[in-house]
Amino acid sequence: MSRKEHEGPELEVAAGDSPFVGLGRDEPQSEDPDRPRTEVLPAAPQSSTEASRYFAALDASIRGLQQRTQQLIDKVNDSRKEDHAVMSSFRESLLLKVSGLAEQVEERLFHLYGLHNEQIQERLQELAEVMERVQQAEAELRQVCRTVEAAYHDLCLQPET
Repeated sequence: MSRKEHEGPELEVAAGDSPFVGLGRDEPQSEDPDRPRTEVLPAAPQSSTEASRYFAALDASIRGLQQRTQQLIDKVNDSRKEDHAVMSSFRESLLLKVSGLAEQVEERLFHLYGLHNEQIQERLQELAEVMERVQQAEAELRQVCRTVEAAYHDLCLQPET
């Protein structure tokens, strides 16, 4: 038996004698771990030793894919948690600003109400004064009408000469 057959597929894979050519192990590691590596599957095994090495390498590739997939899922979940925290912070900040603006608007409305109330009071006072003058003019007009009526009545009762 040769030393390669005796050591098993794990040692051969560790030694770099992988039956997979272009599985990404020979490729330089990129800066971006999220970028999927291109993997090429090996040709079908010819013997039982090659088959065991093939399946061992295939299992290792599957485990690697599962690990990378889980890492990507974890990264997406972490990103979603961060997004949720940012949105919660944004919502709280926005609520504070909206609440502050609502208070400012309310204060301005109360100030305007006060000014309008003063103007209404002034106008009501002027209206009361005008109504009093109208009543006085009406009383004077009635007096004039009575005087004219009395004068007319006196003129009508006088004998003609």
